[in-house]
Amino acid sequence: MAGPGAPSVPVALWKRHIVRQLRQRDRTQKTLFVELVPAYNRLLEKAELLGWISEKLQLEPNDVTPATLQGPWEEESGPDSDQVPPPTTLRVKWQKEEEGLRQDCGKMAYQVVEKSAALGALEATLEEQQSRLAALEACAAELQEARAQQTRQVDAQRALNVAQRAAYEALRAQARLREAALRRLEEEARDLLERLVQCKARAAAERNLRLERHEKAKQARMSLELKKAAKRIVSISESPNTIGDGIREEAETLALPAELLSLKSGAGEKWKRPFRSASATSLTLSRCVDVVKELLDFKKRRGHSIGGAPEPRYQSIPVCVAAQPPTQVQDVLDAHLSEVNAVCFGPSSSLLATGGADRLIHLWNVVGDRLEANQTLEGAGGSITSVDFDPSGSQVLAATYSQAAQLWKVGEVQSKETLSGHTDKVTAAKFKLTRHQAVTGSRDRTVKEWDLGRAYCSRTINVLSYCNDVVCGDHVIISGHNDQKIRFWDSRVPCCTQVIPVQGRVTSLNLSQDQLHLLSCSRDDTLKVIDLRVNNIRQAFRSDGFRCGSDWTKAVFSPDRSYVLAGSWDGALYIWDVDTGKLEGSLRGPHCAAINAVAWCSSGSHVVSVDQARKVVLWH
Repeated sequence: MAGPGAPSVPVALWKRHIVRQLRQRDRTQKTLFVELVPAYNRLLEKAELLGWISEKLQLEPNDVTPATLQGPWEEESGPDSDQVPPPTTLRVKWQKEEEGLRQDCGKMAYQVVEKSAALGALEATLEEQQSRLAALEACAAELQEARAQQTRQVDAQRALNVAQRAAYEALRAQARLREAALRRLEEEARDLLERLVQCKARAAAERNLRLERHEKAKQARMSLELKKAAKRIVSISESPNTIGDGIREEAETLALPAELLSLKSGAGEKWKRPFRSASATSLTLSRCVDVVKELLDFKKRRGHSIGGAPEPRYQSIPVCVAAQPPTQVQDVLDAHLSEVNAVCFGPSSSLLATGGADRLIHLWNVVGDRLEANQTLEGAGGSITSVDFDPSGSQVLAATYSQAAQLWKVGEVQSKETLSGHTDKVTAAKFKLTRHQAVTGSRDRTVKEWDLGRAYCSRTINVLSYCNDVVCGDHVIISGHNDQKIRFWDSRVPCCTQVIPVQGRVTSLNLSQDQLHLLSCSRDDTLKVIDLRVNNIRQAFRSDGFRCGSDWTKAVFSPDRSYVLAGSWDGALYIWDVDTGKLEGSLRGPHCAAINAVAWCSSGSHVVSVDQARKVVLWH
């Protein structure tokens, strides 16, 4: 880079070009004047000579001799010059030459005037060019000064950039050190947490073992006391009123289920109360009543209520002996205002729930060969992605896009509880085998277990990938994920017990009623049956026309696990035979859009399918 005082290259080139043009013009004009001035000087000399001769002739007209009159211009006259012409002739000749010289002199003077005018014009042009050159030089000087100032600013900015880059590198080094320290602290925290969880798990296992041993010992002791009391003879001879009251109290207190007494008896036989004679003491009856009271206290401590109102029993579930695949459409409804995402039968097979993107859940009664509207559940905060009935059929659990799951009681319009805690869309919500516990899966890469009695999250499992569906067994939670894996989680220990990879994103999971087989559907357009006894893929079902229409396409087992059913992107239902592994058939009905979900009632008599065009179709 040039220094601050060096001229810029374009200005120097332009200046040299101007100087070169001026020198060229000077040379051209000088050549003209070099030719003109000698000629003009010769004319002046001749004019002066002719004037002198004229004056000489006028003063001495008769004394002119040929030698005197001979000038330098007559040297070329040759050998005939010996004869001198007469003076009159010479005078005439000189007058003519003088006149010619005067004319030439006038012409030369005119040319001199013209050349002088041209020279003045050129001098004016030269002055103008010089003034312009001076202005341009001043401008060039200003530009050079500005350039020097800009150069100084650039140098200062570069120095500042170098300092800031050094500071940035120092900050990056500090950030790397702090990140490394943070990772170490996180690893230590994880290790501490794992050790704490393991310690708690060991402590809980040891406590449970101690309690179990204590309860077994107490149970054996009570059973022995009951057997001894049953063999003793009761006397009722004293205090008849008091003993009668005691007998009535004992009769009311001992109104226990036969299975409870069978559980408490070591041999499993029913407890009998023999009254052999009236000659035994009343202490035996008192001891028997005390033992029974201890039994009742033990039962209460185990969490069962004996003296209160009886717990509501679940409705009887129809048993499917042999399911038949659907063959015909019975009813078609435009059930929702937008696409329908989820469908589920209740335990009794006569109640159906559908949920859609319109944030509504519709309950339907299956009456004969048609669907009748029962109730609409409102209050969902987002699109419904999953619906499920509890084992009693009295509650409905739904997953929504509002980062929460919501619980309704059948018969009530508004939501009963909202299970909040996820940080992204909730994609699945299922009841466990009891009505007071549930599991939810979300796109925030977590699965949560909930205590519905308190609307409290009892456990959060980090599942490493988007969760699209979950199912629950006795002590296992199974989750299907976007990273093409199915993961198994033991609800008693905080770790993953099994991972089964598949070839596509998992869209749904379905557990058979005997909890021995799992059906998965994935975006590679394949359904797989997994044998949970060996945790291995047993069968895979495919078809040329079958394609999953979305990331939440649901597939289900038939109630007797003889068939698997799924809906395709083109609105067709595909049915495969589990025993043969072959396609049983495909049904094309009123669906004109992709089928999102299907449900098979527990009695095996009806199938319902829902699609992205708002339709709910009942099949038989």
